[in-house]
Amino acid sequence: MSEFLAILRDHGMLLLVGQYPSGPLGGLAITFALAVLGIALAFPLGVLLALARISPFAVLRWPATVLVYVVRGVPLLMFIFWVYFFLPMLIGRPVGGFATMLATLVIYEAAYLSEVVRGGIEGLSKGQMEGARAVGLSHMQAMRLVILPQALYNMIPAMLGQFVSTIKETSLGYVITVNELTFAANQVNGALMTKPFQVFVLLAVIYFILCFSLTQLARHLERRIATRRAGQPAVSASRPVHPVPVPAE
Repeated sequence: MSEFLAILRDHGMLLLVGQYPSGPLGGLAITFALAVLGIALAFPLGVLLALARISPFAVLRWPATVLVYVVRGVPLLMFIFWVYFFLPMLIGRPVGGFATMLATLVIYEAAYLSEVVRGGIEGLSKGQMEGARAVGLSHMQAMRLVILPQALYNMIPAMLGQFVSTIKETSLGYVITVNELTFAANQVNGALMTKPFQVFVLLAVIYFILCFSLTQLARHLERRIATRRAGQPAVSASRPVHPVPVPAE
């Protein structure tokens, strides 16, 4: 235990913020920034993909379906390499590791979020849309004013769960030298040389604490939503987080 505490004492700031302020920001700060920006930028794209996936127009539905299936069917590491080599060719100039990883996460997470959004929309009663159309709303107005607000509210725990996954996925930025938490841990390991086990156990503990805390928050939010929707006490805390809570008919 003393060795772990010594590593935190001597290299804790490197794991937390990298070499900042005397050098570039890194460590846990970059990991969190990548995850937050990735989810924030992927969310509107995911909503658009979900709406295209359930659109009655094949010209929208088929391209969105192909994109979602291709992205979800490719390992993230391979997708990182695709973006790493293709993006500079597309824009005609070099792209840094942070921007490459962020672009990768935006596209990758948008595909997953689109399925969460689509499931949330299709999980609502068809009477919601029928009632909205009956009072004179167009399809898009009904989707924007009636369907999406309910679906997105129900999907808050699932989206938080996807954020947890994104935090773990940022560790793959190490392969393109993004100065995130895993990269910072490797720098600590290189400085110590003789304590790789302690360094990477400490890294695992940091990831676990962060992800476990967010997962518990997702479960708490799911119970709150289920209680408000059903009007009854929340169930046991051991109940797993479902990708999309489905309202009772």
